Amino acid sequence: MSILWETDATTADNLRLVLGDGMWVVDSGPVAVRRLGEDRHESLLVVGADIDLNAALSVAEQLRMERPHVGVVLLRRRLDVTVLAQALRSGIREVVSSDDLATLTVACRRSRELSLRLGGLSDATPSHQGRVVTVFAAKGGVGKTTVSTNLAAELATSGAKVLLVDLDLAFGDVAIALGLLPERTTADLVAMSGHLDEHGLASVVTSHDSGLDALCAPASPADAETIPGPLVTELVHTARRMYDFVVIDTPPAFTEHVLAAFDASDLSILIATLDIPAVKNLRLTLDTLDLLGHPRDSEVLVLNRSDAKVGLTAADVATALNRPIAVQVPNSTAVPAAINRGVAIVLDAPRHPVSAAVKALARDHVCPPLSDPEAEPRFSAGRATRRSGAGIGARRFLRRSEA
Repeated sequence: MSILWETDATTADNLRLVLGDGMWVVDSGPVAVRRLGEDRHESLLVVGADIDLNAALSVAEQLRMERPHVGVVLLRRRLDVTVLAQALRSGIREVVSSDDLATLTVACRRSRELSLRLGGLSDATPSHQGRVVTVFAAKGGVGKTTVSTNLAAELATSGAKVLLVDLDLAFGDVAIALGLLPERTTADLVAMSGHLDEHGLASVVTSHDSGLDALCAPASPADAETIPGPLVTELVHTARRMYDFVVIDTPPAFTEHVLAAFDASDLSILIATLDIPAVKNLRLTLDTLDLLGHPRDSEVLVLNRSDAKVGLTAADVATALNRPIAVQVPNSTAVPAAINRGVAIVLDAPRHPVSAAVKALARDHVCPPLSDPEAEPRFSAGRATRRSGAGIGARRFLRRSEA
């Protein structure tokens, strides 16, 4: 959360476009210093254009001695050499014209990046790294949202802190499947792009009775176009510091947002059903992930509606994919009935065979085994095996495919 030292409410509201809705507004230097002392994670103080210069310089000098990793960005209505020289001597990192919000955005980002490089947050930033799970299928209607919502609910009822992200930005159904009426959605994160923090993310999630938090898709498909791909990376980076598990529901396509999710994921749950188009698309998905350098040991294959009598068996699917099926979820009319009521079947009918399959998925594949002394703690797991440059490679692959 950014801290803004500003006495004018209208000006503070205008600056929310840059600093995010979750910022703290203080009206004096001592309050700013005290607030920074209470939140050891904070690394940025923005000083309003009409704040007395000498007072601002005094606070900057104090922070330079007591909290050297905290960056101060000073707004002024008029820039001159004298002000710049005084700011430099006091330790202020950036001086920005008050009517140049674009430059202010860049200045705030530079200051935060410098604070991270200085390592001043190393003793305050928690080492916790949550586990990121992406649920994907290249064909619609195979049950991605059903698996995502029920998996997230199961993890939450097991005592974990869970965030469920609806990354189907145009037509996501997570809110409907869980009976949620979100006041804010992913679209509200756009204003925080480049400086998203824990407080900003917490301000846009919707809580579910199971204990999980959901970041729901925008209400209008048109809003999906306003959400930049890099925001997904920033979102996941922030969320994994706050949650034990981040479960990401996806659209049936390799969009820029989905590629960013795969690149940030510790585990990928790939779903098919007993029909040739779904199996074919899963085969293509596996081939694509291989081309992108996605580790095979992070991929879990789930066969949904696995006992449907359609002339194809689970063994046939495993043979066609040349991969083992990790979990088979049986077919049941109870699933659409639960979705129509806006409830997760693992909560509504925990002993149902579908619920048992979801519990097995969570227990055997998503949660690290408790019996393994080398395993990470159950609800603070994370495979630090990200592929450097994988996002770039993915985009290059897509460009070749489109060509």
